[in-house]
Amino acid sequence: MKGIVFTVLLELVEDRFGLETVDHIILNSELESNGIYTSIGSYSFSELSQLLQHLSESTKISVDNLLILLGEHFFDVAEKSYPELMSSHKNPIEMISSIENHIHIEVKKIYPDADLPTFKVIEKTENSLIIDYKSSRAMCYFSLGLMNKTFEFFNSTATIELEKIKEDGTEVRFVIHKN
Repeated sequence: MKGIVFTVLLELVEDRFGLETVDHIILNSELESNGIYTSIGSYSFSELSQLLQHLSESTKISVDNLLILLGEHFFDVAEKSYPELMSSHKNPIEMISSIENHIHIEVKKIYPDADLPTFKVIEKTENSLIIDYKSSRAMCYFSLGLMNKTFEFFNSTATIELEKIKEDGTEVRFVIHKN
């Protein structure tokens, strides 16, 4: 897993819960990296899982809801770092439906060894989208956070339903209806 996810997580934790919480989750996890991350480095997904689990225990917020917060915060970081990527889309449906064939291609240019989830558009209209997510890391709630912020970015709202195709969250269908 790319280090940018770790650095953004620790930034979020410090901003929302304080530096003591950052220290707590790092010290209570068994991290090969010792909790030292660079945005371009690659780290074990198990480290992210441990950090999120300890953060969940400390904050009493579910890991799923923490992943939503992380996705929303990650969008803000990406918006500031890559404004041209965001401005190249006309609306939220178009942007989300371009994840696989545009956004991930651009991500691979920056992080060639990134192991990204796959997204397959099942059905798309002007005001709705059905898109399937697949990843062994089961971070669908992170994707949900990104989608939430995509609609906010375009000053729009939507109802986004997450239907698990596989109970472990490795395969999920997002059903999106623009309000």
